[in-house]
Amino acid sequence: MTGRPMQIGEVAARTELPLRTIRQYEDSGLVVPSAASPGGFPLYTDADVSRLMVVRRMKPLGFTLDETRELLTAVDLLSADRPDTDTALEPDERAALVARVRRYETAAAERVAELRAQLARAEEFADSLRTSLG
Repeated sequence: MTGRPMQIGEVAARTELPLRTIRQYEDSGLVVPSAASPGGFPLYTDADVSRLMVVRRMKPLGFTLDETRELLTAVDLLSADRPDTDTALEPDERAALVARVRRYETAAAERVAELRAQLARAEEFADSLRTSLG
């Protein structure tokens, strides 16, 4: 565990996610608190917060929870890949995981471009309204 463990309220403040949403992500298995307090309350690490931020960033780009889970699983497997240990990935498996992450990277870039185009149209519209009132 890195840093000081955090309770859900602090995690909610750091991620700007409602408590209910964090609990939904827990229920769906997207994030699992890394520890528990002596009273049994979930405690989160910086890594847990980072994982929640991935989910938070993917949602407005239109990724589903299943897609988010798939990406997080691929990243987890790649992060655990240690040559010369029993967590080492086969080269084909590693290549497939890297390709999967790259597909998400490409999809995210495409969705960002679409959102920028939408924003530009919205700004043009707002400018035209200001001009017409001018």
